[in-house]
Formats: sequence, structure tokens, C-alpha cells
Amino acid sequence: MTRFQQGLTLMVLFAGLIQAGWRDPVRSHQAMVVTAETNATRIGTMIMQQGGNAVDAAAAVGFALAVTHPQAGNIGGGGFMLIRTSDGAHYALDYREKAPRKADRDMYLDEAGKVIEDASTIGYLASGVPGSVAGLYTAHERLGKLPWASVLQPAIDLAENGFEIDHSLANSLCHHNELFNRFLSSRDIFTKDGQPFTAGDTLFQKDLAATLKHIQQNGSDGFYRGPVAERLAEDMEANGGLITTEDLDAYEALWREPITFTYRTYQVYSMPPPSSGGVLLATCLNTLENINPKALGHNSSPLIHFWIETFRHIYADRSEHLGDEDFYEVPVEDLISKTYGANIFKQINDGYARSSLNTFPYGEESAETTHFSIVDPEGNVVSNTTTLNASFGSGVVPGGTGILMNNEMDDFSVKPGHPNIYGLTGGEANSIIPEKRMLSSMTPTIVEQEGKPYLILGSPGGAKIITAVAQVISNVLDHDMNIREAVELPRFHHQWLPDETVYEDPGFARDVIFNLEQKGHVLHRTGSIGRVQAILWDDKHYNWTGWSDPRGNGSCQGF
Repeated sequence: MTRFQQGLTLMVLFAGLIQAGWRDPVRSHQAMVVTAETNATRIGTMIMQQGGNAVDAAAAVGFALAVTHPQAGNIGGGGFMLIRTSDGAHYALDYREKAPRKADRDMYLDEAGKVIEDASTIGYLASGVPGSVAGLYTAHERLGKLPWASVLQPAIDLAENGFEIDHSLANSLCHHNELFNRFLSSRDIFTKDGQPFTAGDTLFQKDLAATLKHIQQNGSDGFYRGPVAERLAEDMEANGGLITTEDLDAYEALWREPITFTYRTYQVYSMPPPSSGGVLLATCLNTLENINPKALGHNSSPLIHFWIETFRHIYADRSEHLGDEDFYEVPVEDLISKTYGANIFKQINDGYARSSLNTFPYGEESAETTHFSIVDPEGNVVSNTTTLNASFGSGVVPGGTGILMNNEMDDFSVKPGHPNIYGLTGGEANSIIPEKRMLSSMTPTIVEQEGKPYLILGSPGGAKIITAVAQVISNVLDHDMNIREAVELPRFHHQWLPDETVYEDPGFARDVIFNLEQKGHVLHRTGSIGRVQAILWDDKHYNWTGWSDPRGNGSCQGF
């Protein structure tokens, strides 16, 4: 979608909301699924209607998205899954990609020490070892109910029999047509003899169906060992990639302790490192706790000023302190403490914007991803975010596998201070080391009220994920919005560097923009910020409410 199309979509959306007033979100009494793609939503719902739980539905949705939402849904990427079971237990599953064993910290630099253009974003060298299959299998093996084969079958059917390409996917395939034509196996799948598909065409993925059948029959071994792994590694070696059969064989998804904190009277659970999402979300909300957002007025200039100054500080911390805890000591407890939030609050001046060059981290200094949220009739909850990094990842499909590969190596700090494709900078904490997991902004989150699931959400958006999630949480908890209001209202974003704030246009009053500029903020219009998929419990009507962000093309369904 072009910047003009994004702006037009938001203009129609916000104008319609002003004229028609807020309408209700989708409601259901037992269960709900919210994803970025209609087929995936339908499949997740169907799995639960067949007796599956939220984890069964998550596995089915994850594999379905690899077929029908190839921009970000994947088995060649990775992600994070947050689970809350009906008995009150919480689990954080890290299935983030890893650097191959042959990787090294200077692999994307030339002899002069300069970053090689596109080396970390396009082609075989850009991929980390995929984690998605291990993640979905590990979650299902521990907490699923239905047979593994049954949760794979819907995705296999879609890949083998094909599905109709909608306008959203057609536009995305057309936009990336040049990328697909650089790689023969990608060209064979995602173009019509080199020309773009159009809406209404049928997309068949026979090789992907065959790979999914291996996974169906052999679990994660069907991906990480055997013929699929061998084909992937052979194609990598033949084209300058680093991933080997040894890398694949050694990959494991890891259970970690969720980031846990309170926000006002609510309990919040989110992802720990190597996601920066949970830590930065905690710091942000701990800072916000020192004011009354509702009294200041939603999206008023005083409140937005406060948000921006908070965002500026937390992204400075991200640059310096966040990385894979297995390789770098992250000061998590300090960063998520109420004391640290209060200290940030004390540094914020109501009258002017602070320069990012004078904002230092704690102690010193597409954005194409996809999220889905699920709740089942038993009260189990899944919040899951997965990605290839850029839209369609590296553009590479290893021959005979049908697997679109990620370009997650760009999420490492390929050189200290050098921004990645999302403009994020980093240093030693996120440097490239063999078998290390690269830093992420993915922020799958579960909010509880009095020990019961209340709000389940997450978003794609690269660097903008954390700020989008934080704003939706505040819209619900501070401004008493229903989930549709909370998701649809316009958003803004700041990430320390570059020292500028982007805001969705239209959506903000001119006097708000003027007042912020008078305080010294540098503001730029942008298209959409995030695509939140969210579920909220309605205390008044005793049912679940859900909404799929209209900035994307997803859907929400319940029963």
C-alpha cells in the first residue's frame, strides 16, 4: 500500500468515525480469534469448535498465515508466544531466529569497515536460523489438546489446493515483484512468469504443501532434520548463505519467564529479552502512571508531549541495554521498576521537548510482522507475534521447499550506531555472535484484572510496535474506551533516533500539532502506525469483544 493509499484509508476511517459515531466491536460469549487474514481467523475458530484449545488454534493459525499471509506469516521466520492457561499459569515462548554458527560481528562490513548495501536485508546471507516451526510445535506439544496432524491439515489444504488472492495480497505481491524476480524459486511461486498476480487469481504453493506434510508427519523434525533441512542447507551453501544442517538440527525454542508488572490496578504480562517489547512497555507505563491521562485529554498536546518524552527515553535504553540475555546481561529489574519510571517522569519538562542528543540510556546513555490474539471457551489465552522482518523477508525461497526465508540478521547491530531498516540503532548488547538471537520489538501482551484475562493484544510495525501497543492499552485502561475505539484512534511514534515524531495524518487537530511544534517537537506525517489485533473482556455484558485493526486487512470471529 502506498503512502497516499494509507493516508486515504485513514482519512475515510477517521471521517467515518466522526460522522457515524463509534459502533460496537465484534462480540462473543465463549471464544474469539483475531488475526491479520480472514482464512486464518476462520481456521482458528474452526479448530476451537472442533474441541481444540487456544494453543491448538494458535498452531493452526500460525501455519495458515504462512500460506495466506506470506508477507509476514511464515515457517521461515520466528517470533514470540505468550500463553495464559485457564489455571492461571503464564508462559513466554521464545522462538526468535538465531545467527548461524558461521556468522560473525563484521559479516556485513566491507574492507573499509563500511556497511555493504542490502547484504543484511536481501538474499541468502540475510537469514537467521528459523524458529517458527519449533515454536508452534513446542507450544502444542506442551499445552495443545488436538492431534498435531489435525492442526496442520487446514494449512496444507490451502497450500495444495490454492486460495483466491484478495486485493491486499495482490497489491503487496505487485509491490515486491522486482524482489521475487531476483530469485528463480521465488519467481516461480509469487509471480505469473515474472508478472504480478492480480486480485481474483489463485495462489498455489505445492512445494510448501509438501514441506508442511513433512512437518505434519514428523513434528518439528520434519523441518529441522531430514529432506527439508537438507534441501534448505544445500541451497544456502550454493548461494552464499550460512545456514547449515547443523544449525537447523541444533535449534530449540526456549521457555522464558514473562516480564510481569502492574499498571494501576491491572497486572500486565509481556515478552522478556531478546524482545525489547516487554521491558520497554513496562518502563513506558510505569512512567505514565505518574500522571492522569484522562484528565489531560486523549491525544491532547500536553498528553502527547508526555508520551513523546517517555518514548524518547525508553528507546535510548533499547539502543544501549537490550539484547539476548543468554549473551548479554540486561538490567531488566532496574528498567521495569517503579522507581525508574518515576525518575524518567522527573526528567520530563512540561514546557519543551528534550533533544535526543541529550537523552541518555539508563546508567548513561513494514515493518512487516503479524500478530494474532486468541481466547478459548476454557479461558486459555494466546498472544502471538511472528515475523520475517521485512515484507516477504529476504525474498529467498530455497529450491523445492516453498519456504520464504527471513531477513532477521538486519535486526542485529550490523555496526554500532548504524540504523537498521526501521531506523533503530544499537551497540554491543545486540552485536552479531554465532547462535545469538537478535533483538526484537515484538510485544505480545496479556493484561489481567483481578486475576482474570482482560485484554489480549499485539501488533506488527517494527520499531512502532511498542508505542502502538502502549497507546491501545492506555486507551482502554485510562480512557475507558471499547476495544474498537482503542484500536482505531490515530497514533504517533518517537524512537529516540532519528529525533522526530511521526503521526498518522489525518487524525490530529491542527492546534495540537501547532502546540507540539511550539514546544520544540519535530513532527512528520506518516501513513498507518501498527495493525493491532486485540480482544477485551466486557464487564458490563459479560462477553468477549474483539477488533482487527482497519489499518490492515484482518478479521475477528467468535462464538
